[in-house]
Amino acid sequence: MTSELTIISREMANVKAFKTVGLISDTHVPARASCIPKMVFKIFENVDFIVHAGDLVQLDVLDQLEQLAPVLAVHGNMDGPEVSGALPKLNSLKVYGWKIGVMHDPSTLFGRGKMREIAKQNGFDAFVYGHTHNAHIKWEGKILYINPGSPTNPMSSFINKPSVALLKITKEAITPEIVQI
Repeated sequence: MTSELTIISREMANVKAFKTVGLISDTHVPARASCIPKMVFKIFENVDFIVHAGDLVQLDVLDQLEQLAPVLAVHGNMDGPEVSGALPKLNSLKVYGWKIGVMHDPSTLFGRGKMREIAKQNGFDAFVYGHTHNAHIKWEGKILYINPGSPTNPMSSFINKPSVALLKITKEAITPEIVQI
């Protein structure tokens, strides 16, 4: 009897040495949109996790997104008692040792001071937020601040397009990308 030994090269073993996190916020379903745009499901098709930064309006939004990947979410200012009672104000997850925090409205309209304070207090490497409906990426030192915008209701549709965001995460780095729909 001959036994065969299969050897997989280290390169092959590390083919998917990154995780992808889909970021979404301010879906406002069904208050401002009847559903999540189909393009969101296409963009998030191969993500490992999804982070929703609040203003879902209905918990069904999470059920739909969970068909694609596990979802971490927070409640927003437009979420009623059902949603705000089920979801925290601040949440986080770790991917490859990177701590990613999420909060709907960390007082961004009054500057970044509160956001910096929350990120520092919680040891966040990346801080996802919503509320403004404007997609935005900002690095301050080694901390990433990112707003995926809104896939259904951008703040100014003349300037901003509906959007979501992706984070490609390896052990060495976080790479953010805004994806217009």
